[in-house]
Amino acid sequence: MATPNINQSHYTKTYSSFSGADITASIGNYIIGELQSITYSVTREKAPVFTLGNPNPRSFSRGKRGIAGSLIFTVFDRDSLHDLKQSTDVARQGFNDSAFNTSAEGANQINVPHENITADKNRERWTKWSRPHYSDEIPPFDVTITFLNEYGHTSEMSIYGIEILNEGMGMSIDDITTQKSCSFVARGMDDMRANRYENEMTGRKQPE
Repeated sequence: MATPNINQSHYTKTYSSFSGADITASIGNYIIGELQSITYSVTREKAPVFTLGNPNPRSFSRGKRGIAGSLIFTVFDRDSLHDLKQSTDVARQGFNDSAFNTSAEGANQINVPHENITADKNRERWTKWSRPHYSDEIPPFDVTITFLNEYGHTSEMSIYGIEILNEGMGMSIDDITTQKSCSFVARGMDDMRANRYENEMTGRKQPE
């Protein structure tokens, strides 16, 4: 008796679902191996429009839309975004230390008036490039989330223009693992969709 090919089973040609173990997230070519959880929400301002003589709204006006969410990382022996910070340069805001002037002996002179620092020196400090020190200094990035289960079904979704707002991490003797949490805002996103490059053996027709 021939063994049936499970890939041809009608169970593999129906809708499928994915667990957290089936998900991989990436920033460009960089896979975020430490990412434990990602959430997002889309909100938009909508207000009712009323007129005299009717307690019910006549219509709804539509305003601004906001996309926000959170990233939760599992921390190993380094910061979760360390590799991402080391892969880019940002222009430091040099005016943060413009009140400091280095003397001929190399010591810092504090509270030097701004007018004593020339425009050329301010320009030189402003164009100083270095690695991001805080997560909120990382330039905007896109996150692509890829889904693949054992049946060969795949899906994908993307969040565009992510800007990290804040970060936090805590350690405790009661915690067996350490986590880092970041909240973000974004400019846009694509809904979860079936991947057009899915294995043809599943028999599912992919959208063009």
